[in-house]
Amino acid sequence: MLALSRKKNEAIIISNNVEVTILEVKGDQVKVGITAPKDVPIYRKEVYLQIQEANKEALNADGMAALRNLLG
Repeated sequence: MLALSRKKNEAIIISNNVEVTILEVKGDQVKVGITAPKDVPIYRKEVYLQIQEANKEALNADGMAALRNLLG
């Protein structure tokens, strides 16, 4: 993991096309702005993990249905 210090209105660039800017710092909260191409999905980590879990459950359910169809 790369750890960087940034102040308000300072930014970092990721992979030439994603810019993360520090918009505001209040106590223990930091507000960030992200500029990226529309085809780059951006999620909060907790939402991303929920999506991954839902996809895994759907795959398992679909896989079981396909196996039942195969076995008759």
